[in-house]
Amino acid sequence: MVIVTTIRRDVLTLPAAPLGPDNPLPPLRLLHEVHRIDVRERDDLPRDMARQAGYGPLGSLLPVRVRDGYGRDRAPRAFETIVIENDRLRATVLPGLGGRVASLLHKATGRELLYRNPVFQPANFALNGAWFSGGIEWNIGATGHTTLACAPLHAARVPAPDGGEMLRLWEWERLRDLPFQVDLWLPDGSDFLYVGVRIRNPHERPVPAYWWSNIAVPERRRVFAPAEDAWQFGYERQLRRVPVPPDPLDSPYAADYFYDLPDSRRRWIAALDDDGHGLAQTSTDLLRGRKLFVWGTGSGGRRWQEWLTEPGTGGYCEIQAGLARTQLEHVRLDAGSEVAWLEAYGPLSAPPVPAEAEARLEAVLPRAAVDAAYAAWKPYADTEPGETLAVGSGWGALEVLRADWKLPGTPFDESTLGQAQSPWLELLRTGSFPEPRRVRPPGETLVAPHWRDMLETAPATPLTEYHLGVAQWHAGDRAQAVRSWERGLELAPSRWPLLRCLAVADQESGNRERAADRYADAFDDLCHERRDDGETWTAATAALGRETLEALLADRRTSEARSVWERLYPAVRARGRFRLIEAGLLLAEGRPEAARAVFEEGFEVADLREGAEAIGELWSRISSPDEPLPPHHDFRMRPPT
Repeated sequence: MVIVTTIRRDVLTLPAAPLGPDNPLPPLRLLHEVHRIDVRERDDLPRDMARQAGYGPLGSLLPVRVRDGYGRDRAPRAFETIVIENDRLRATVLPGLGGRVASLLHKATGRELLYRNPVFQPANFALNGAWFSGGIEWNIGATGHTTLACAPLHAARVPAPDGGEMLRLWEWERLRDLPFQVDLWLPDGSDFLYVGVRIRNPHERPVPAYWWSNIAVPERRRVFAPAEDAWQFGYERQLRRVPVPPDPLDSPYAADYFYDLPDSRRRWIAALDDDGHGLAQTSTDLLRGRKLFVWGTGSGGRRWQEWLTEPGTGGYCEIQAGLARTQLEHVRLDAGSEVAWLEAYGPLSAPPVPAEAEARLEAVLPRAAVDAAYAAWKPYADTEPGETLAVGSGWGALEVLRADWKLPGTPFDESTLGQAQSPWLELLRTGSFPEPRRVRPPGETLVAPHWRDMLETAPATPLTEYHLGVAQWHAGDRAQAVRSWERGLELAPSRWPLLRCLAVADQESGNRERAADRYADAFDDLCHERRDDGETWTAATAALGRETLEALLADRRTSEARSVWERLYPAVRARGRFRLIEAGLLLAEGRPEAARAVFEEGFEVADLREGAEAIGELWSRISSPDEPLPPHHDFRMRPPT
């Protein structure tokens, strides 16, 4: 048989905002999390759902860093892509951005099956910040958009079950310390892109697992799934069972609809336009969940749609598929085990009736064919990759070196180790954590138990005590973390990283005044230590300056806050996030008219968090009661309380 499917490198040029540097401060607290329900709400849920909703909630983002260095000034940028193509479909993959499938073009009809974002605009939706909309994204880790949304994955050619080639994507997911892979291939003549997914747990303990495949499609679509009821979740954080609404897109506010699929039914979801044409996604039964996300018809939802792309280019909704019934749940992955399944994505044309859509899907891609494709793929999951097409991070290589794990099919080669892994490699090999050769903000902290054990037995230098304290904090031993940071502070040449950690500990224990003191001391020390206004020191100044300003204003110390403000770099003060802080500072100083002038001059908070209401809250304090929030600042995602 002649195989005509091809895999090739290409380039996609888009107007793009730069990602910028990561936040150098360890995320000792979670970002504002909207996808969580109150414990008391679980009493009304099915037993298995309630159990999984309470299993393995994320305690912190560690060891991952926050990505908040992006802006909103876009310029043309070329992104490396990998294109998989047969005579029917063309899939364009972004290996440097989480392996996102940016486009799925049905060549026979010329139809784009996905919502294809015409720009690259990061926004604060991922667990660790930067995320962008459009295409098919692979979400692994914990409830929310993956921390790998804007990170590179490893990619290579691999033999496919039909004798052709697959594209394999793989990485080490750091929140749960799990390797995973995504295999994509197009059989000759197929109208469907096949995707084999595997998550492995190499540890000697069970681990919470999470997966949702998120598919952005043009907004004005009718969405079908084999369910009569759904679990609705909105930004009021209430999960309730409702009949599937006739048109969820007419919801005034953003909402999730998790379809309650009967166990015996085929797993599928489809989004069709008014003419009955669109995309279908189906899978083997293990991927049980299906979901629709809508932004809503309200002004806040429309503003978010504009925020994530170019105004006037059309909105989108998301159809999704996951391991559990809802995204509020994690499933148990036993020690030494794995989970694997197969998904299929392709065109569907059908009358706008669920039963008709399901019948048409069965005609073009029978359920048995999906099961057979999974059975054919599974033996190939261990096949070693061939030609390398893209390179991810070195964290997997470090973990494989440490534990000597054998992970056939997903090699984490020592050649991928880089500067970020270098000090941890030295700790692994010598038992000592190296001191930096030049003055700079400390690097990333590894927090898994095995790394914490190594830090505890390493020579107790100030930098080792700093990293040890972060690892202890992550483990829930906050008192010991404080002791480690205090010990490090006694001899530390660089005091501000330790002082900042202690300030967070003070805030968490309710000591607002001492937290403000320590933040002020930390910022003073940073200003004396910073060497230039390059990217590294600017990122540290912005991150610590923001937290210090917020702590001082919370303690009503406006004159000290003003002093911090004056020592920020001018380019930092000009950022939208800091213009918002400036308005709050002016209001605290008793200057409401000056605070209002900041709004009138205009600003954009690039890293505004999903569900955050800080802009509206501040506006309500400087405007008259009957004055509406300016439309360009209206990001409200729930009804007024």
